[in-house]
Amino acid sequence: MKTIEIKVENLKCGGCGSTIKKGLLKFEEVETVNVDTENSIITVNYNGAEKEQEKYIQKMASLGYPQAEDNNIVSKAKSYVSCAIGRISK
Repeated sequence: MKTIEIKVENLKCGGCGSTIKKGLLKFEEVETVNVDTENSIITVNYNGAEKEQEKYIQKMASLGYPQAEDNNIVSKAKSYVSCAIGRISK
């Protein structure tokens, strides 16, 4: 099993974390996803090639949680929507 830690932007609460977990666990090779909201770090444990990491980064960005320093107004807006959805679906 491989592990990747990704520092992301816009991670504010458990609702955000819930959205990220659901999004990443849709990939069949992903075993676990841990969300550290305090430090804005996502830890993904997965089985597969290292090239898989890029699709996890892209998935988080599409949800509004880009890698640190890749933030913009569109990502911020997406993160508010994702956060609300995550809170509702908990």
